Amino acid sequence: MGEYGLIFTWQVAVIYVIVINIIGFFAMWIDKAKAKKGSWRIPEKTLFTITFLGGGFGTIAGMYTFRHKTKKLRFAIGFPVILLTEIFFVIYVIIKYFI
Repeated sequence: MGEYGLIFTWQVAVIYVIVINIIGFFAMWIDKAKAKKGSWRIPEKTLFTITFLGGGFGTIAGMYTFRHKTKKLRFAIGFPVILLTEIFFVIYVIIKYFI
């Protein structure tokens, strides 16, 4: 293996996906708590970035667990579209390069 062989492994990818989804879940929780208090909020752009970076399961779970931003069409449709796009992309890459 090359110099990066130990960095890019399936184990690292799985750990990354778990961590980014935990971050997404807690970001939704923190933003909901701050919304209730009327204090500084996590920018919507940040929530979408977390989702785009692979945290779709976590942000969607947080959205519905905490009933946060469920009435905003941008989130109710945007998060699942990003997640589904990423799932299809991963399936495509696996089929094209690993099967």
